[in-house]
Amino acid sequence: MNVLILTPDRVGSTLLQRVLTVYMLRREFDKPVINLHELSNGLESYYNTTLNQMTIGRSSERGYDQSLSDIQELLESVDHYKTSRLAHYHLEQRDDPKAEQLKFYNYLNENFYIIKCARKNLFEHALSWIIVAHSKVLNVYSPQDKIDKFSKLYNEKITATKEGLRSKLDAYLRYEQWADRYFNIQSYFNYEDSINDLEKYILNLDFMKQSKDNTWKDMFGIEFNDYNKLHKAIPDMVLNQPEQGINITPTMLLRSNDWDNMKGESWGENIPTDLETANLPQVVKDEIKQRGDLPTVKVSKDTALFLRENLPAYRSTKDEMTSLADNGFMPGDIPHKLQTFNEKKKIIENYTQCIEWYNEWAVENNQEPFNEENFEQLISREETAMNDFALQLENQQK
Repeated sequence: MNVLILTPDRVGSTLLQRVLTVYMLRREFDKPVINLHELSNGLESYYNTTLNQMTIGRSSERGYDQSLSDIQELLESVDHYKTSRLAHYHLEQRDDPKAEQLKFYNYLNENFYIIKCARKNLFEHALSWIIVAHSKVLNVYSPQDKIDKFSKLYNEKITATKEGLRSKLDAYLRYEQWADRYFNIQSYFNYEDSINDLEKYILNLDFMKQSKDNTWKDMFGIEFNDYNKLHKAIPDMVLNQPEQGINITPTMLLRSNDWDNMKGESWGENIPTDLETANLPQVVKDEIKQRGDLPTVKVSKDTALFLRENLPAYRSTKDEMTSLADNGFMPGDIPHKLQTFNEKKKIIENYTQCIEWYNEWAVENNQEPFNEENFEQLISREETAMNDFALQLENQQK
């Protein structure tokens, strides 16, 4: 089963395709499943020693110079299933001949199960792109990566421009027209409806309905939502510290290979879940903190308990994702959630002015104006799903 995800970007397409690949691998189709990431900016073929066959994957060197015909030829040349995405803005930038585009779209329609990603909250979609314009970051794949790339932005804030906001809104409408005109779509992934229950969306896809023992917990011993929540919470301990809380040293910023490369003889084989409560001499704790360049941060009591409860399974799952990438099944790890809606509001200095600009555009383009009160339920769902550790802990203890 080949799967193609259509995207304007900033709609969860990278998260969806990589998580879907993991579930499909567990499903055990008649051929291997490999995630290519993006079709339009570089693929290459190579011999996969794990599978003992030729495969294709994301190229680190090729770009728009690879023709759509060449891409199609590569897709046809291997005997494995592919999960991937096609981003509309890449197609606009490539500007391939119309006849070649139509031939490529026809091939994809005939050979891929096609999912269209969409957003209800176009205002937030535009805010996400404004943050990308300033941060130069589309995704992050490790806690330290997020800290390094966003700590300055969180402290200094950014100012949006009217032209930048409108350009991304116009681009989204062009994406909608392109997707609906050229593709036979089998499933619709609406970000607001499905992002907080991604497993349910995936397991209800036509080709996944016969899955058995195929939940994230079946595979890794941790619920997917808990795994995803930890993905965001770990870097946020450094980026968004509360005024009150427990001091901890976030050893969860260390990866397993970091630990293996720098550990001393008396450190132990595994990274401690919480350095403060680890059964280690203080001199060893100080050495770990210094060598790992680890900060001291504040977290709420409920967050600390949630971390201690779930970190062992989280770490082992991260190692599994690294193994999938090393063996060529995915081009990298599952991306981390960057910012919730309320966090975007705090980052953008002229947020209120952005609402005015958006509503002008919405009236001109027959779109729903943005009223923050109407979106409170949506915002609350996202904030709760990502940040309410106390509720999750209470549910675990029942």
